[in-house]
Amino acid sequence: MALCLGIEGSANKVGVGIVRDDGEVLSNPRCTYITPAGQGFLPRQTAAHHQANIVQLVQQALADAGVQAQDISCIAYTKGPGMGGPLVSCAVVARMLAQLWRVPIVGVNHCVGHIEMGRVVTGAQDPVVLYVSGGNTQVIAYSNHKYHIFGETIDMAVGNCLDKFARVLNLSNDPSPGYNIEQLAKKGSKFIDLPYVVKGMDVSFSGLLSFIEDSAAKLLATGEASPADLCFSLQETIFAMLVEVTERAMAHVNCKDVLIVGGVGCNVRLQEMMAIMTEERGGKLFATDDRYCIDNGAMIAWPGLLAFKAGDVTAMEDTFCTQRFRTDDVIVNWRD
Repeated sequence: MALCLGIEGSANKVGVGIVRDDGEVLSNPRCTYITPAGQGFLPRQTAAHHQANIVQLVQQALADAGVQAQDISCIAYTKGPGMGGPLVSCAVVARMLAQLWRVPIVGVNHCVGHIEMGRVVTGAQDPVVLYVSGGNTQVIAYSNHKYHIFGETIDMAVGNCLDKFARVLNLSNDPSPGYNIEQLAKKGSKFIDLPYVVKGMDVSFSGLLSFIEDSAAKLLATGEASPADLCFSLQETIFAMLVEVTERAMAHVNCKDVLIVGGVGCNVRLQEMMAIMTEERGGKLFATDDRYCIDNGAMIAWPGLLAFKAGDVTAMEDTFCTQRFRTDDVIVNWRD
């Protein structure tokens, strides 16, 4: 039995997970850096948060899993993409543990981590993947040892768009701005027409965000729309765009199933809209809850363990981080 300890800290969440080689998650504690309403999180402060919490999380992960350091077969860490300071803070700890415990280390692509975690948790075999988070928006399908990107955002990520609009409404960042937009949207009933920008297989959110940012004050002041209506309209428009490009990718690769991963994948309304489309095509939607959609250590440990068992480990001199690490740059040696 092999065990992998994975460390994730590419954005405002730092997590440590321990996973067994049958896919069982033994422990998965994490901690979130939450800023005041109306503010985002900056790399330096986020890195300091991770540095202050990561050792305690490693200790908690071992305790929750009921294992000792000598039981760990390898260490996995997020190589990228992500914010430089937070990534490096976690990589330093991963290198230290690998050398102290005398085990191999594996650098993991954050995006691939989401995909593999989603697959093992849901049991999805070979779906089209919609990866939606604060930093990424991609439509992906697997072929010949690579996760190929069929469509993506050409400017900002969907989660970033939602987060920035939450600042316009001064919504709380606890537990996350996107979650609070989702809850407020449930109370909305009036749909406001917003720009719908799909360019072939790609999507664009920057113009849509600029439009609703500029329009919000007037609409709210005149009573034409409530904050709930604006959140409702923003979600419906954005999610319709994502469903459209996902369906087009499904047709291209002749696949009926969809797996949603990434932090925005927790959104119940997005899951509902995607489920309607997949059912109409005779397929099935696979999705997870916030335990695995949101950044966590187990999603790094699992692909790290898969790579380790396939003989793919990272030399210590190559255990750097990169903020630009494309999903389709990874050779997926553990899949047929």
